[in-house]
Amino acid sequence: MARGRKGRNISGWVIVDKPAGITSTAVVNKIRWAFDAQKAGHAGTLDPDATGLLAVALGEATKTIPYVTDALKAYEFTVTFGASTSTDDASGEVVATSDARPTDAAIKEALNAFVGDIMQVPPAFSAIKIDGERAYDLAREGQEFEIAARPLFVESLLLVDRLDADHAVLEMTCGKGGYVRSIARDLGAALGCYGHVLKLRRIWSSSFTLKGAVTMEQVESLARTPALDDLLQPLEVALADLPMVTCPEASLTRFRNGNPALVFPAPGLEFGDEAWVSVDGRALAIGQYRGSELHPARVIVGV
Repeated sequence: MARGRKGRNISGWVIVDKPAGITSTAVVNKIRWAFDAQKAGHAGTLDPDATGLLAVALGEATKTIPYVTDALKAYEFTVTFGASTSTDDASGEVVATSDARPTDAAIKEALNAFVGDIMQVPPAFSAIKIDGERAYDLAREGQEFEIAARPLFVESLLLVDRLDADHAVLEMTCGKGGYVRSIARDLGAALGCYGHVLKLRRIWSSSFTLKGAVTMEQVESLARTPALDDLLQPLEVALADLPMVTCPEASLTRFRNGNPALVFPAPGLEFGDEAWVSVDGRALAIGQYRGSELHPARVIVGV
């Protein structure tokens, strides 16, 4: 006889303002414990030293994670010029230095090369897999290896403040898979002075912003109490960038069984577009619109 999953059958998003010094996985584990949730995941890892928006999904909301990770997100970060490190941030060992310092004009000019569709080599200390092993494990062991460049879309990369000759604050809006540490490293190389990340903060991701974020202190103080559920956002928030459609009563059972069914299309919806089916504002299924039908790829249980 199959054993049931432990915990509450609770679904939704918890938007956390992650503090420095804790991993994204540890945040997810604490959130899951605090809510006594059956299932939890997150939409995009933040480095342990990074802060800012970490979107944690509970229950059926985990099925909407791809729509957050694939969307644009924004980071504010401080670059230190004059040194490169083994980790491309301030936690690593300094491996090279330079007395050169760029002007504001030089920084702005160099940033143009990092906007649009670019190729980026992730940091050696990253979760990228090399022949089945994590790159950070190989790096800690002192092994030599190469990481292939990966495509990244950068919508914008701006100089927002120059703190002093050694430091600049930048803001980047990018797509899935971007490494801010690589941007700092490669910018320093382009300017001929080396560079690494001093501070990093994610300020928004998809439809989620820090305005609706909660702290870990709030979560811990309300853990395992009914009041904690007030911090939960509906799973449908993650679908804000997808068209919403409705359906006749006869389609409900077919969708719940994972079968294509008739929908009433939204204005502008075209063949092949992704959309989600709403039942009184709650998501029932997410899939591809094909003519008059939606073919579900994900069914939200409980609607």
